[in-house]
Formats: sequence, structure tokens, C-alpha cells
Amino acid sequence: MTAFDEKDSAGGVAPPASVDRPAAQATVQVWDPVVRLFHWSLVVAFVVAWASGEELQRLHETAGYAIVGLLAIRFVWGFVGGRYARFSEFVYHPMTIIGHLAGTARFRARRYIGHNPAGGAMIIAMLIMLVATCVTGYMATTDAYWGVRWVLVGHKLAANLTVVLIGLHLVGVFAASVEYRENLVVSMITGRKRRE
Repeated sequence: MTAFDEKDSAGGVAPPASVDRPAAQATVQVWDPVVRLFHWSLVVAFVVAWASGEELQRLHETAGYAIVGLLAIRFVWGFVGGRYARFSEFVYHPMTIIGHLAGTARFRARRYIGHNPAGGAMIIAMLIMLVATCVTGYMATTDAYWGVRWVLVGHKLAANLTVVLIGLHLVGVFAASVEYRENLVVSMITGRKRRE
């Protein structure tokens, strides 16, 4: 299976035949501890970086370096991590993403155990914007680019686009939670999702 093949909506895990099963058997472990720790640490680091801005420069830079470290871990984990953490599991063909968004608009989108096509695209977009934010932020601290206007503008633009993407991400999480009647925020805390 290539990265652009459509994934099985059940993640290749067949549900047990029994109707009366314990809650642990009714769910499946999807998000491993590395993914969950990355996710929530990134939330905290980005909020600190965003809130500190230019007023608290040292805190802002520290949060930025924390984000760089988190991104490095996530990129490595995207290739060597568990099934649902790997980029190959949630990178889809653009037409698959468009089809999923069309289905979501009608509340008829196919359910995925891991990231759905739109969620996968959002992750890639956010990672790209975070990298752009970090690179331009670092450049702004160097002698070569200190005070250079296009670097400062690029840094603010990348950060603002990241905030927009976060907003869209939250809308998508809410919509999917309503459509599939499962709390996706809780699943990113526990790591578990409903099996079927």
C-alpha cells in the first residue's frame, strides 16, 4: 500500500463478533504516548510563544526552541513510530481529501480509525507552517537577518497562518466528533477510539 492509497476505514482491525463486550474491547489504541505527548506539548509551547510575542523575548525564543525540538521528534516518529503515527498512514491523494471534505459537508464522510484525509492534510499544513515560523524566527535572531523586514513579516505571517490552521483544525475536530458521536479530544488524551 502506498501513501496515496485509500486506507481501510476500520484501520484494518475487524471488530469482535460479540455484542456484549467490555469497554476496553470496544475501543482500540490509536494514538501512542509519543503522539499524545507531542500534541499536548506543542499546544502549550505554541500558546506560550504566541502569548509572549515581542514583549517577553527570552520566553518567546525558549518556547520557539521547544517547538523546534518537538517538530524534530515528530518528523522522526512520522517514519519510525506506530502505525497511526506514520506519515504514510495519513497522506492521501488530493482527490481523496476533496471527496472527504464533500462528504463531511453532508455529514456523510467515511469514518477512519486514524487521521481522516482532511485531518492528515491539516497536520501536514500545520507542520509546514510551524517549520516556516521557526525558521524565520531563528533567522530574525541572527546577525545576518537581524531587523530584516521580510524575515520579520514572514515570521508573523507564518505564525498567523498557523493560528488560522489551528482554528480550522478545531472546527474539523468538533465536526467529526459530532458526526461520529465520539469525543476526539478525549481520544487524544487516552489514545483510544471506538473500534467501529
